[in-house]
Amino acid sequence: MENRDARSVSASYAAAGVDIEAGYRGVALIREHVDRTVIPGVLSGLGGFGGLFAPDLSGMEEPVLVSGTDGVGTKQRIAQLMNRHDTVGIDCVAMCVNDIVCSGARPLFFLDYIAIGRNVPEKVAELVKGVAEGCVQAGCALLGGETAEHPGVMAPEDYDLAGFAAGIVDRRKILGTEGPERVMRPGDLVLALPSSGLHSNGYSLVRRVFDVEHADLGKYLDVLGATLGETLLTPTKIYVKPVLAAIAAAEVRGISHITGGGFYENIPRCIPDGLCARIDKAAVKTPPIFRLLQETGNIPERDMFNTFNMGVGMVLVVSRETAGAAMEALGDAYVIGEITKGEAKIAL
Repeated sequence: MENRDARSVSASYAAAGVDIEAGYRGVALIREHVDRTVIPGVLSGLGGFGGLFAPDLSGMEEPVLVSGTDGVGTKQRIAQLMNRHDTVGIDCVAMCVNDIVCSGARPLFFLDYIAIGRNVPEKVAELVKGVAEGCVQAGCALLGGETAEHPGVMAPEDYDLAGFAAGIVDRRKILGTEGPERVMRPGDLVLALPSSGLHSNGYSLVRRVFDVEHADLGKYLDVLGATLGETLLTPTKIYVKPVLAAIAAAEVRGISHITGGGFYENIPRCIPDGLCARIDKAAVKTPPIFRLLQETGNIPERDMFNTFNMGVGMVLVVSRETAGAAMEALGDAYVIGEITKGEAKIAL
């Protein structure tokens, strides 16, 4: 913002629907949020053509970079309907960093991308505020990003938020490798980390079931203890710090982030051939929003477990002997199953 050329004004571009000045004002408004995320290793500020980061490689024999990218999906439609834009950025960060920590990686930095119909600096600042909060929760830096105004392609009030995260892990500590303490075996326990709600998956079905375009999202529902809109907009929980603490304290042998595809698609992703995660459905602590969704939409139970997290945002497989240490590090984890021999990688 401070370094821009005062002559950088284009009336012709503005007439086509792109407000360069709004972009400059947006950068000024997001600066305070970006500054909150600065961690050791950040070498650059806003305004460069690329973000610079110098990772601390001390104690690592063979550093490996781990990357992940994702978006908020149609959950952002709820934010648009409620005109509240400061939480979906947390979702965007969560969907990326929760993925890369499944490898045992520590997130280093995040980049965001906002495509928007009309650049309203205050709205963009609210979106970035949420992204910055997610980065703070994950312990990573918001190293850069891009806001692209798309007049004629997107409606003025619409936007799409996506991002990219990079992390690092020593190769010998990557989960799923053949180190003896990391080999999954029968008798290992399956731990659940509670979700904060629906997180950021299945919202195309959610929006249809609740007819959100015509529903009163501000109406208080006793069954939820909140309004429907507040419940649907609850940000995705970020698990990075407790999961890294559990990896340091216990023999963690596999991790799955429960996103789109629910239990059936995500838990098998960390289970080796010949083993099965046998889940006790009665042990799963499911918040009321899932029951309301199932009953309102007349959704079969299997479809619920194959679409939503059902109250479990992350699953860790740990050795039975160190499960206590893992749960102490995680804080609110509980046992939902164990590993057995079997051809199917999951049994519910």
